[in-house]
Amino acid sequence: MTLHPSLKAAGLTADQIQGGDLIVTSPIDGAEIAQLRQTRPADVAAMIERAEAAFAGWRQTPAPRRGELVRLLGEELRAAKDALGAVVTLEAGKITSEGLGEVQEMIDICDFAVGLSRQLYGLTIASERPGHRMMETWHPLGPVAVITAFNFPVAVWSWNAALALVCGNPVIWKPSEKSPLTALATMAAMTRALERFGDAPEGLVQLAIGGAELGDALVSSPRVPLVSATGSTRMGRAVAPKVAERFGRVILELGGNNAMIVAPSADLDMAVRAIVFSAVGTAGQRCTSLRRLIVHESLRADLVAKLAAAYASLPIGDPRAEGTLVGPLIDSAALERMQAALARARAEGGTVHGGEAAPGVAGGAYARPAIVEMPAQSAIMRTETFAPILYVVGYETLEEAIALQNGVPQGLSSCIFTRDLREAETFLSATGSDCGIANVNIGPSGAEIGGAFGGEKETGGGRESGSDAWKAYMRRATNTINYSDALPLAQGVRFDF
Repeated sequence: MTLHPSLKAAGLTADQIQGGDLIVTSPIDGAEIAQLRQTRPADVAAMIERAEAAFAGWRQTPAPRRGELVRLLGEELRAAKDALGAVVTLEAGKITSEGLGEVQEMIDICDFAVGLSRQLYGLTIASERPGHRMMETWHPLGPVAVITAFNFPVAVWSWNAALALVCGNPVIWKPSEKSPLTALATMAAMTRALERFGDAPEGLVQLAIGGAELGDALVSSPRVPLVSATGSTRMGRAVAPKVAERFGRVILELGGNNAMIVAPSADLDMAVRAIVFSAVGTAGQRCTSLRRLIVHESLRADLVAKLAAAYASLPIGDPRAEGTLVGPLIDSAALERMQAALARARAEGGTVHGGEAAPGVAGGAYARPAIVEMPAQSAIMRTETFAPILYVVGYETLEEAIALQNGVPQGLSSCIFTRDLREAETFLSATGSDCGIANVNIGPSGAEIGGAFGGEKETGGGRESGSDAWKAYMRRATNTINYSDALPLAQGVRFDF
């Protein structure tokens, strides 16, 4: 088949995208863009063996030297940013600026990880015994499996891979079968970085293309000490017990059902801008998308009117076109789930504005973003639908608003718009938001890589990217050194003989 120009520009070849049984289509128009050869489940064991062999050498490579590989990867990504961003748009349906933004996330985490390679610090700890010193040291863990979802097909891999590599670990990547081309294009950049690096062990970074059976093989293997998995809560319920059964580690990034509280003192114009991007960006297919709007009753009618006007102005269509702000849903099944959720919202007393299928590119699944006014936080509002649906409920007191915010199974991202310092600090306190991300006067979507990303409850509890998320990719050893001539025991224990 003909190689799409975007794929060619990203370094892929015609041989890579033909001759296989995994059919890849673009959500833009439903057109077939690749026929990929899948990794056989039986080959996963050999991939793990190669990763183990790579680990034997990579863990002995000084961490700053490991950081040099990630620095080179960042350079390759910078050079290929436009081409890679175009592949993200082609395969995931993101508008051009969001496709480029995702590649920028990869570049940013490479920069972060290069600095981290010289800052893998442990503590020195006071000992109760004279002539003794305690400290902690951090060591590489082993092969890391990274399972990613379609909506951030490359950025999430980079959050994990950049940190895992500087921490001394090989990486095996299993991307979503809906977005394997972005993975192939990213691996082309990785291969160029490895060639420039020169002495990296074979098998340090590998790619497994295919379905859930490949992920299951990685999840079930006791030779993979860490699995990072991004996807639905349903997927997490399957992954977590299998990893726990073999006493492995798991980083879970699962569902989000994110809320914004709009308080009486809020800057409404700023809130509207934040709401529209957070609820509509990526056609509502971000784990951090805004799904619930909790508005003070005194503002509710005015804010809904402003949002309805803003939504009516949004250009919907081909994400590659200049000015488009709403691209397609990933496939027709996603559009069907959106319509089913809206029907359920109506049955639960909701008033729906928008939400119908929209004209776009023939063959794609396009929809008008929906605003749904609800009488109360009903069952459908407690369920994450991966689509541009924004539910709106009112509140009277801040305590009521926080209770609504926290009253869902998920706990990823949250925010409040207020000029009241007491409200802002209450929202950020132990009695406020129960989410892993809590913002003030900024929407829930669009996290920077400097902070740890992840959430609580059914979001899975995992943390990736910045802050001290690197510790998940290493094993900690507590060391006690006796430099005295005596052997006192801790806690005053005596054992004389």
